[in-house]
Amino acid sequence: MPPSAPDRHDRAAAATRAAAAATRRAAATAAARLADELRSRILAGEIPPGTPLREEELAGRHGVSRHTVRTALAALTAERIARAVAFAGTRVATLDDDELVALQQLRAALETEAVRLITAEHGAPWPATVVEEAEAALDRLAAAESAGDWITTTRAHAAVHRAIVNAAGSARIADAYAALESEILLLLAHVRPHYAAPGLADEHRRYLRLLPIDGGEAVRAHLEHSTQLIRAARSGESSDDRPEPLPVPHRGGR
Repeated sequence: MPPSAPDRHDRAAAATRAAAAATRRAAATAAARLADELRSRILAGEIPPGTPLREEELAGRHGVSRHTVRTALAALTAERIARAVAFAGTRVATLDDDELVALQQLRAALETEAVRLITAEHGAPWPATVVEEAEAALDRLAAAESAGDWITTTRAHAAVHRAIVNAAGSARIADAYAALESEILLLLAHVRPHYAAPGLADEHRRYLRLLPIDGGEAVRAHLEHSTQLIRAARSGESSDDRPEPLPVPHRGGR
């Protein structure tokens, strides 16, 4: 028996909905691919801070709609590596000193709480199972430094801090910290603090050893020193003018 008119209508409506859903999925996939490509180029330093990200130009170059471009740029803006400027479109973000300090303060708050949770759970010193991910990241950091690959070094450096935060076992803290990572990588893609290899890896090995003992004080001292080095690199100070490592107060005897 042939389908009734209502059946045909229902089938046609279902087909229309399925086609629309497929179109939305394709658009979302295209936007995600474009966002991934732009993010990769921005964080590799290929697209400098302040560079306009023009919808029409990007749509033509990548063969996508302007709606897809807008969706991709919205994702980068949410990560704070792009900025939407009224009447001027979207540009690659530029972090000034105030934004640097605010970013480091937020990192310190999240990392301090992660360290507190780890020590509350495991005591001091931390067991090998807690630090193994961070130690593996430190090995990658040392290798990248020795190779003179700054972009890979910045990613390995981020992995060290991410491993410390992840070790706390708090999904909310880990997610909040991960949301900062693109912004941190953007900053370091264009500002190279002065370290003689493997100085950065060595500093972070010391930092990892201090965390179970000095907790939040170690976090704050470490990030304050990092902030000073970044500011010094931005201002073009000579190596003799750059700040010495900050002393870290010790509560426990060693």
